Amino acid sequence: MLRAFSTAATGMTAQQTMVDVIANNLANVNTTGFKRSQIDFKDLLYTQMIVAGAEVAAGVNSPGGVEVGNGVRVAGTIKVFQLGELENTGNPLNIAIQGDGFLQVTLPDGTIQYTRDGGLQLNANGQLVTAGGYALEPAITIPADSEKIEIGPDGIVNSFTATGRSVVGSIELARFLNPSGLQSVGNNLYKENDASGTPTTGAPGSPGFGSLQSGFLEKSNVQMVTELVNLIKAQRAYEINSRAIRAGDDMLRTANEIVR
Repeated sequence: MLRAFSTAATGMTAQQTMVDVIANNLANVNTTGFKRSQIDFKDLLYTQMIVAGAEVAAGVNSPGGVEVGNGVRVAGTIKVFQLGELENTGNPLNIAIQGDGFLQVTLPDGTIQYTRDGGLQLNANGQLVTAGGYALEPAITIPADSEKIEIGPDGIVNSFTATGRSVVGSIELARFLNPSGLQSVGNNLYKENDASGTPTTGAPGSPGFGSLQSGFLEKSNVQMVTELVNLIKAQRAYEINSRAIRAGDDMLRTANEIVR
């Protein structure tokens, strides 16, 4: 059987995965703080039919070899943490991170995960929480008699009441040596793992950390034109690989018809 069948099949499978990644990017074009994914490929093992430098005659070595590849596979998907466009919402509880860093949230089981979604709200206890209801870490509680809330670029949260202003807490950011290695777990959350490394925490605006912009939200960094171009490329690559299978089938049919 022709090797082209299995080789082209790996190409079709790889392009299917690429279309899946592009579809997820496009589906989240309006998701706050979403970071697009890009896919990387790598070639498979090669069949060495003639090894480069092999002796082909007495005292004569081949300057090159003959090797035939066996296809392609997905090496991985990588999150691109390019800053998305900022949208002015006018809501003082909305914050956008201008630069590096993630908000920290505490899950019901006590573990900490990370997000770029700064659409904060108040829960029934007056705590600052994400749209998913997860409390910030460290926790910040707004007094019941608060009339106005301000979040500064340095993360300081001020509450204004009839008696004056008071500092009720400070938002901390976490950053990773390899943020692309974070595990996406849904709900705009990321989880640290061995690839991302352990987080370093600090105040917004300090060296290495982005500052906060109150009244804004960071939109998705998905560029629709780029994704559509990638979609066309994936579709064409899929078609070409299917034609390679059809060409192999035609060759086998021709060989079978020789004996007729």
